[in-house]
Amino acid sequence: MRASASSTLSRLASARDTRGHRLRIAIAAIAAVLLALVLAAAFVPIAVESREAHYEIPKGTWARRHQGLDVQILPARIELVAGVRDMLVLENRDDVPQMFGPTLLMPGQSLRLPFAVPSENVFACSAHASGQMVVVLEEGPTTPWRRLVWRVSSLLGGG
Repeated sequence: MRASASSTLSRLASARDTRGHRLRIAIAAIAAVLLALVLAAAFVPIAVESREAHYEIPKGTWARRHQGLDVQILPARIELVAGVRDMLVLENRDDVPQMFGPTLLMPGQSLRLPFAVPSENVFACSAHASGQMVVVLEEGPTTPWRRLVWRVSSLLGGG
């Protein structure tokens, strides 16, 4: 009887050790996959389909503004990121010319304005009630840590 009880206890202990071993292997595998994802997010360069931030001034903007309507067609502040989204494209679909900085955009004309140096730029803009728009170029995610932070913030809706 003692031999069979001892054998049963031995089998139970062995089964417990096997389950514990499998659990440790599963946890190690999950940790390895998570580590690989973090390293990939940090070291793989950021690729985007387009480095352009495209905005358009719709038809009738000038007429609505001169009727006294509150027209919010463009953001008052546009944030770009060097190396990721660093070219502003404005397209005038309105029937009248629009000013952006020193540039007169004729109806149907587009302006492509690249930014290279992190900065904050204030432009005169006839499409805004305030008469100006701010374009900010933030430093791009060039180091592994910055790429990781940028990707995480993009996933969380901040990028």
